[in-house]
Amino acid sequence: MGAGLPHPASAARPLAAPGRWRAGESAREWVVSLSDALAEGGWPRGNFARNLFPKRTKELKSVVHSAPGWKLFGKVPPRENLQKTSKIIQQEYEARTGRTCKPPPQSSRRKNFEFEPLSTTALILEDRPSNLPAKSVEEALRHRQEYDEMVAEAKKREIKEAYKRKKIMKERFKQEENIASAMVIWINEILPNWEVMRSTRRVRELWWQGLPPSVRGKVWSLAVGNELNITPELYEIFLSRAKERWKSFSETSSENDTEGVSVADREASLELIKLDISRTFPSLYIFQKGGPYHDVLHSILGAYTCYRPDVGYVQGMSFIAAVLILNLEEADAFIAFANLLNKPCQLAFFRVDHSMMLKYFATFEVFFEENLSKLFLHFKSYSLTPDIYLIDWIFTLYSKSLPLDLACRVWDVFCRDGEEFLFRTGLGILRLYEDILLQMDFIHIAQFLTKLPEDITSEKLFNCIAAIQMQNSTKKWTQVFASVMKDIKEGDKNNSPALKS
Repeated sequence: MGAGLPHPASAARPLAAPGRWRAGESAREWVVSLSDALAEGGWPRGNFARNLFPKRTKELKSVVHSAPGWKLFGKVPPRENLQKTSKIIQQEYEARTGRTCKPPPQSSRRKNFEFEPLSTTALILEDRPSNLPAKSVEEALRHRQEYDEMVAEAKKREIKEAYKRKKIMKERFKQEENIASAMVIWINEILPNWEVMRSTRRVRELWWQGLPPSVRGKVWSLAVGNELNITPELYEIFLSRAKERWKSFSETSSENDTEGVSVADREASLELIKLDISRTFPSLYIFQKGGPYHDVLHSILGAYTCYRPDVGYVQGMSFIAAVLILNLEEADAFIAFANLLNKPCQLAFFRVDHSMMLKYFATFEVFFEENLSKLFLHFKSYSLTPDIYLIDWIFTLYSKSLPLDLACRVWDVFCRDGEEFLFRTGLGILRLYEDILLQMDFIHIAQFLTKLPEDITSEKLFNCIAAIQMQNSTKKWTQVFASVMKDIKEGDKNNSPALKS
């Protein structure tokens, strides 16, 4: 039997009342009959629905009217779409009830404005609702005046912001032009004659203004040098050794002590590397796991722990290595990294040589008192010593404390002037925020210097750095540092900040 066709036996009998089953009629015949009747419109749908499902009449009515043409055992052509718009429904309702729906009342907003209010600021010009007393003439005039003042103030702010944006763009264009012209000079004149020109006044002045990004890595490498005579091949050797060590550590911890460093110390270094990499410039998302430079940073730090097991890994190294990776190829970055950390100041800090660190702090205080005597006494009154804020700055070479572009410019001059400039930069920061720091107590000073404001600009900072004189009477940094070392050797630690002879 074809789907949807009535049974021959049922065709000869009259159809039963809707929803009733005749005696002797099979269930199949009854369902087919129902299907045919629905398709042909033989029974009133309302009666059928009420007989079968009396409690859901309203729901079924809507379904029957909107459903497409389907039979229980086959398809019929789809019915005409009977969906109605709200306007048609309203018209039918009015025709059936004889009532007319009134249109919604017009807004009481006045239309005599020269402009359409676009924000809540213009609400002050609106009339009050009808259930409230109307505004007096004086009140309306006052509101109009207040509104005009608000609009004028908004226009002033907009003009000021536009001028500020224009000024920033102008300075940016000027800076880009200076960088482009400086790049030509560095590439064509300075780099080919590096040894001859590096100490000339012209090059030093150009250096102070910041290195063009395209030559920054090359200049850093030349300025830092390679006293350790590390080659790319040597880097590959220590990198492969680090990879083998990582593999052995993941499999077993029974490795014997070698090179004077315990397995536990090396494991701690490797775990610390993993932890620190995830916290290195997190806003850039390039050094974290899955980022393009994650493996490179991990490789350089791992290779260094094998190259210098006496130093191992110390927190802060990841920031220095990351800055070098952004400006140099992998092997060149490792060479610069190893030589940079071999400088006396960095070696003292990363090996946590307390006696040498105290000498650097004492020398710093000499120039602190010389340049910022008022702030120096303020710090002294709270017993706030340089180690509280200088350690983090020196460990990361300011790459964690300052915006990255500003930190790179600090690195530029650091490569030119050496360790002296690191402490000069610290004094420049203190000078920049001197007025603020003088109003703070111990806790707030420590918190402020640990996390410097993010809006610090290169121009302001370097103006403050330039104002710092790294000369105590007739002594320069190196001479003062030598005097401090001599005094400490003689046991005169307390008087070292007061050296003025």
